[in-house]
Amino acid sequence: MALAPRLDLRQSQSLVMTPQLQQAIKLLALSNLEIEAFVAGEMEKNPLLESGGPDDFAPPADGVDRAAEQHDLRAETGDADQLIGQGLGGADSPLDVDYGAETFIDDGPGDRMAGAAIGSGGMDMLSGGSGEAPDFDSFANPEQGLQEYLMDQARSALSGMDLTIAAQLIGQIDEAGYLAANLLETAHGMGVPLYQVEQVLSVIHGFDPTGVGARSLSECLTLQAKEADRYDPCMAKLLANLDLLAKGALPQLRRICGVDEEDMADMIRELRGYDPKPGLRFSTESAAPVTPDLFVRPTQEGWAIEVNSATLPRVLINRTYYVELASGPQDRTSKAWLADCLASANWLVKALDQRQKTIVKVASEIVRQQEDFFRKGVEHLKPLTLKAVADAIQMHESTVSRVTSNKYLSCPRGLYELKYFFTSGVAAAGGEGAVSAEAVKSHIKALIAAETADAILSDDTLVDLLRAKGMDIARRTVAKYREAMGIGSSVQRRRQKALRGQAA
Repeated sequence: MALAPRLDLRQSQSLVMTPQLQQAIKLLALSNLEIEAFVAGEMEKNPLLESGGPDDFAPPADGVDRAAEQHDLRAETGDADQLIGQGLGGADSPLDVDYGAETFIDDGPGDRMAGAAIGSGGMDMLSGGSGEAPDFDSFANPEQGLQEYLMDQARSALSGMDLTIAAQLIGQIDEAGYLAANLLETAHGMGVPLYQVEQVLSVIHGFDPTGVGARSLSECLTLQAKEADRYDPCMAKLLANLDLLAKGALPQLRRICGVDEEDMADMIRELRGYDPKPGLRFSTESAAPVTPDLFVRPTQEGWAIEVNSATLPRVLINRTYYVELASGPQDRTSKAWLADCLASANWLVKALDQRQKTIVKVASEIVRQQEDFFRKGVEHLKPLTLKAVADAIQMHESTVSRVTSNKYLSCPRGLYELKYFFTSGVAAAGGEGAVSAEAVKSHIKALIAAETADAILSDDTLVDLLRAKGMDIARRTVAKYREAMGIGSSVQRRRQKALRGQAA
């Protein structure tokens, strides 16, 4: 058969990830704070976008709607609302959104308060009424760090080469106050004898806080015992065998130290008063607070779910500016650029509204299926999967997964990540229904917290008690949940309670 070129017409279907669809998927997985940073970047690139305030939708003072008097724009120059109203916005396929469900989610009273604070008297309020700009440097953390505090002491106690060695050693002290340096390597690196480095380290050991610069827990506690004048031979032997103390081998420790039970109890009580991490009191790092993305509160009709509008930016399209640019002289390049800016702005506004509706829809289904948790507590948390929520609201499972990522829900019981409500299940003892893993962990924790020193619950006993409560669970599962919560075995808990009894 001869080979020859020819033209064929074929019809096929394919799924194409357009840039707009990729952007919508990305927005679903972002938290409110991440959305704020994303929108700020878009505003820098797109001159048609601007941040909206609470008064943007208020009617003008003269009662005339200026937007209604504007001429109708064509498809390539229309705004988002007009394009959708003319049926020209269908090219951008929504991502699991029911536009007939709810209207736009308006900002709450918090935004109106924020807008009032930035009014004419906003700077006066910040500056205390002085009329001057606030001193933002005064907002910085004034606390002194550990290394700066140690260097101040070193400058007053050392000089010359010894001060240089001290600076090298202090720079290698971690936030807990322990020295992570090798003295021999430090001496070789600085070209000084080892004994000089050891002498400088002994001076650092006398700095405040006591125990700083230690190379082990034993050395840290030894320095504090010497400072308290409690470092006798018996205490030295105890500090040299901290591993036995951790295991709860009190009879063996008493033989090594040569003391009776009363003296051993006094020594353990003394150790409990020492600080194993003396440097942490100078730590300037603070955990960043988690900002909720949703608020859930009970009402007479059920549960009210609101998006945290305080952290959610409001984006508007500057229609006046667009009309001004479109009416002026333009070449082909500038006209195409302006059309791209408008299309991008239209899609961003629609995607943000779509994201809010999707989040509220998913959260509403989670609250509906976990209503017993919100009313009664974690013991009533039910097993739940992403697929169950996706099927109930007729969305794809991957969409629900993106919605619940990096998002937190605030309710009267506390602050929870949305992923927290999706847990595996444990079969009920009667064979009907199931209990969530978090509920089982809660029961295990409560049972262990209620045990006494003379009645430590073994894993087998915990299994029997849980089955009496209607939870069919294996012993290895109890051990796995117990270890996941950081709770020791029955032997370890018995030794810990014995140590507490000795110290008491």
